[in-house]
Amino acid sequence: MAKKKITEVVAELAGEFLAENGYELYNTEYVKEGRDWFLRVYIDKVQDAEQEEQTYISTEDCEKVSRFLSEKLDEADPIEQNYYLEVSSPGMDRPLVRPEHYERYVGEEVEIRLYKAMDGVKNIQGVLEGFDRENGVATVKAQIPRKGGKTEEIVYELSLSDIAKANLAVVF
Repeated sequence: MAKKKITEVVAELAGEFLAENGYELYNTEYVKEGRDWFLRVYIDKVQDAEQEEQTYISTEDCEKVSRFLSEKLDEADPIEQNYYLEVSSPGMDRPLVRPEHYERYVGEEVEIRLYKAMDGVKNIQGVLEGFDRENGVATVKAQIPRKGGKTEEIVYELSLSDIAKANLAVVF
């Protein structure tokens, strides 16, 4: 079965259960590492607009979803080879994979690695100022170090197709 199809099957199997329990499917990966295959399912808590404080996924939440999903995957048996099922939170430095991730984290500090340099810069850390879903463009305001210890504020318009990797920045 194709990788994309497996992630769709996981979304189908888990969707209703996740919604009923206040979770959402953040991302799914089906990858080969060495000789082993891994089905990684990242879940998050559904956040109400009225909630003042962010709630986080616990190990108990992951265990609950893992048991459910393991049972459903065994019943449906959509994957031919042996694999390891991992259920976890996307973490503090969560990747921005889909357009809705970019929309959700507008105003947050992000770290972006580009496929090829723009203005001599390949790694950008700054504030995600906006996201244009229609054109797939993220706007990031960054302080770029320049010669002589100076910095320059630059606003980047980054097409998702130019972004190799994007994560929330962990700022302490």
